[in-house]
Amino acid sequence: MLNLRKRILVAIDGSPHSDKAAEEAVRLAAGNQSQFKSIVYALLVLPNAPSSTYTDFVPSAPMTETEKWNDLRERIFYVVEKSANENAIPLEMIVEYGDPAEKMIDFAKREDIDVIVIGSSGKGFIQRRIKGSISHTVASTAPCSVYIVRG
Repeated sequence: MLNLRKRILVAIDGSPHSDKAAEEAVRLAAGNQSQFKSIVYALLVLPNAPSSTYTDFVPSAPMTETEKWNDLRERIFYVVEKSANENAIPLEMIVEYGDPAEKMIDFAKREDIDVIVIGSSGKGFIQRRIKGSISHTVASTAPCSVYIVRG
């Protein structure tokens, strides 16, 4: 079997569980000793922006357009970025809005991902109002292998 470039998607949300998943994703990518470097996609899914009502005259800006976004983005992606740089692994950071499980599965299909790495218990930007386990939903419906990292 050929050991070619792997496309690895890791779910990021700023929690310690996602940081551990990020380190595992980079470790998996670094373990590929072929001439083709594996690539890690770090996906942060923010909750849908609150919809404005008829009483709102000026809707609030999305999180990524606020003044504090750059600082927040650096903190959330810090671990995966540092780990990828230390291991010379190509990294692409993506921010999307919506349902985390749905966005991960859609991204995996669209980008032909080989494996999804996700923490067993996400907190942070993934709000608790989403019922059910995101990792369970991803594992049961993903088009590729799913590696669930335990805390």
